[in-house]
Amino acid sequence: MADSRLIVALDVHSMPDVRALVETLGDSVSYYKVGMELFYRVGAEVLTYLHDQGKSIFLDLKLHDIPNTVAEGLCSLMNLHADMLNVHASGGYEMMRTAVERVRGKAAQDGIPAPKLIAVTILTSIGGDDWKEMGFSQEIREQVIRFASLAKKAGMDGVVASPQEAVAIREVCGPDFLIVTPGIRPAGADINDQSRIATPSAALQNGASHLVVGRPIRAAKDPKAAAEAIIREMERV
Repeated sequence: MADSRLIVALDVHSMPDVRALVETLGDSVSYYKVGMELFYRVGAEVLTYLHDQGKSIFLDLKLHDIPNTVAEGLCSLMNLHADMLNVHASGGYEMMRTAVERVRGKAAQDGIPAPKLIAVTILTSIGGDDWKEMGFSQEIREQVIRFASLAKKAGMDGVVASPQEAVAIREVCGPDFLIVTPGIRPAGADINDQSRIATPSAALQNGASHLVVGRPIRAAKDPKAAAEAIIREMERV
């Protein structure tokens, strides 16, 4: 039943927690996100485990530094079986272009598929008030679209953006551009620390290519049933 458009966030603290959730979800989920907290705690072990289980992996470390440092960092991460890696779009065009060039060059040299490279636009936890307090005068939506256009120009495979901006990004960046959307909450779920959110069906209708879902699955009484309910909703779009 797995739908590769669903990426389950492994926002847990240990390998026993990882194994417990992955085993509970079983064949219902084929794609997992490993973020900073888990990766910094357990390191490459979690990626090796997921790879051995036949799962796809989005390693969500949001690199942001000078172009050469980011590019070399991504090349180092290529040894960890990740299918998708990301950077912050705010690092700029040259950083993203260098990352794309270096990663694809190394993949060709090593004879392996290059991981998908995506750029984080504006974090979905940031709302309008936060944005203004940071000193920005333009609307969040305008900056997200600008970042997405810059990422596409640099050769990135896609972006991370809220489902609210997905429609505009799809219009600007075309049908093949990946739009990975966190902030997915089934109807009736708690919003927690997310501000710009949508239901699974709404996010896909808006143009999202992948949905990242964490708490609504992980914290459910029956995580597998919760995941399968989201997949059924996705399949109706």
